[in-house]
Amino acid sequence: RRDLEKHASEVIVGAHCGYAVLRGAHVYVPGIVSASRFMKAGDLVSVYSDIEGKCRRGAKEFEGVKVFLGNGISELSRSEIFSSSGPLNGMGVRMIEPVYLSPSFDDVLPSHLFLQNLPSVVVSHILNPQPGERILDMCAAPGGKTTHLATLMHDQGEVIAMDKIASKVKKIKQNAELLQLNCIKSFCYDGTKALAVEKREDEQGGPPFLPESFDRILLDAPCSGMGQRPNMAYSSTLKEVTSYQPLQRKLFTVAVKLLKPGGVLVYSTCTITLSENEEQVAWALKTFPCLQLQPQEPHIGGEGMRGAGLSLDQLKLLQRFDPSAATLQGMDMNSLQDSREDDLISLANKDCIGFFIAKFIKLKSK
Repeated sequence: RRDLEKHASEVIVGAHCGYAVLRGAHVYVPGIVSASRFMKAGDLVSVYSDIEGKCRRGAKEFEGVKVFLGNGISELSRSEIFSSSGPLNGMGVRMIEPVYLSPSFDDVLPSHLFLQNLPSVVVSHILNPQPGERILDMCAAPGGKTTHLATLMHDQGEVIAMDKIASKVKKIKQNAELLQLNCIKSFCYDGTKALAVEKREDEQGGPPFLPESFDRILLDAPCSGMGQRPNMAYSSTLKEVTSYQPLQRKLFTVAVKLLKPGGVLVYSTCTITLSENEEQVAWALKTFPCLQLQPQEPHIGGEGMRGAGLSLDQLKLLQRFDPSAATLQGMDMNSLQDSREDDLISLANKDCIGFFIAKFIKLKSK
């Protein structure tokens, strides 16, 4: 909503708090960096995000780069928020006019619902794991797709979830426990080193793994993340962005070797660059003659982008979600009320994060 009136009293929050507000959250005290000089409890305030992290904590005003998040009512005074007795907890600003009308689903039926973006949900259906199979989720944290795969398998079989950061592996385990899924085994391990050259005596079902030991593999690869929304700023350098392609190829090479003949490999990213998406598919088909592109079901996004040397038929087998295709600017609930259900579903399917999916089958051992 672009026509909101802005108030003289301002609250500045950090970037992470700002993202949460865009997703429907209120502002909690630990996220507040600055507040106007005379702000009292009950005041109408405008909330902004300091996207460059340059606002000094406790500042009375801030003229740096900031993004408007909406309006709210202060639950505490400035002096209470920045009390010398230590940081407070609890709500600092109750949002009443956020720029996005997104409800908060935080802690809503946590043992029954796991919220994901639409393309992330689609990925698991495309991999289509079957009960009793052995599945590898190579870069699994925080475990949304992992738990979805286990659910689609009716918790029957084995889902191996790997991530090389211990704190993220802990999150996978917490989500599996919360959703009462027993077939998930989580390991802190670098996926680029997950291929074993010989059988180990002490093998406990964990990495590294022998060649051709998985029925299906999901490689939701580390990427530049340019498709993530909402996003107020993108701070990565060109060098950082271009560093992902070699890493993705290392992971992909290991995945192909770990996959059984006849097995399915799904490669996905949450970014929009040609180099991390279609160029990787072209490279994979050239490097691994045993791989063949497969149709995807469901196919909700658009086809692949030209420029990587893939044929038109190959591009149609790829799935690219492009948020810029959604025409939501200037719309509100009143203008949507008279829309056909099919049109609303189509609009919702486009208004998502940027994402890319490719599905391969391994034709023969190599």
